[in-house]
Amino acid sequence: MEKVVIEGVELNLTQPDDVPLKWVGQPELVTQVLAAWMVIGDEDLPLNPRLVGKPGVGKTTLAYHSGRMMKRPVYLFQATMDTRPEDLIVTPVISEMGKVRYMASPVVSAMIKGGVAVIDEGNRMSEKSWASLAPLMDSRRYVESVVAGIKIRAHNDFRLCTTMNDDASTFELPEYIHSRLQPQIFIDFPEREDELMILKSNLPFADDEVLEYIVDFLQGAHEADERYSVRDGINIARYALKRLVESGEKMTAVRRRARISQYMKESADMILDPNAAQYFRELFDGEEEETGD
Repeated sequence: MEKVVIEGVELNLTQPDDVPLKWVGQPELVTQVLAAWMVIGDEDLPLNPRLVGKPGVGKTTLAYHSGRMMKRPVYLFQATMDTRPEDLIVTPVISEMGKVRYMASPVVSAMIKGGVAVIDEGNRMSEKSWASLAPLMDSRRYVESVVAGIKIRAHNDFRLCTTMNDDASTFELPEYIHSRLQPQIFIDFPEREDELMILKSNLPFADDEVLEYIVDFLQGAHEADERYSVRDGINIARYALKRLVESGEKMTAVRRRARISQYMKESADMILDPNAAQYFRELFDGEEEETGD
């Protein structure tokens, strides 16, 4: 574990995240994030964008991918309703020898190493937790740890962003926090071509027939203003394919298609709800009517 000493206090740093998050399509969104983090003069400062959208549209993936595009280490911090200010900055722990060790959070580790900190689902945190980061998100660019009794300044290369879900289980953040989390970048459901590319990237073991069924389901759901996301589609396909393989049947093409129909309806019902399964019923029934099966 890497350690640094700040104002005479030794901090143990968190390791950056190395996760298989792949952003596919919609390059304009990457451009918008990178523009927010750009510094164009000696007196300029990077902005702290907030990525807003429905759950499952790829906000965290976009933030992680953008950080890696800058060739910076990326640190992910999962926010919850129970997140405390010290969780965001420095946490004391008792070592095996009975001594107190100070553990830097992913945010502070990114500050020190000049990396990118992504606060995931930031509007699940309370104002009290966000207030501890307020100096970091303006020209001061530092945080203060009451626990360790030190002030920690951000590296010039440090960048910050947060993702926010637009659902009911979140806090309403005060204006002084929102004004520091700018610009707002909205991530919507992808168009059909991009959605198919995302599915192919995440489901390389699925054949084109399965992918087409999933993208048809998702596009129909988007048109009906459902909250079903590409992540939901990926999970439906994965479980349906696992059921298909697990059955161990040797099937003709007609039999296989019937099983895919059965398992996708079942998977949609189990992963989402009966309404989602109804989309697949309509999809397969409509196809059978067209072909006369």
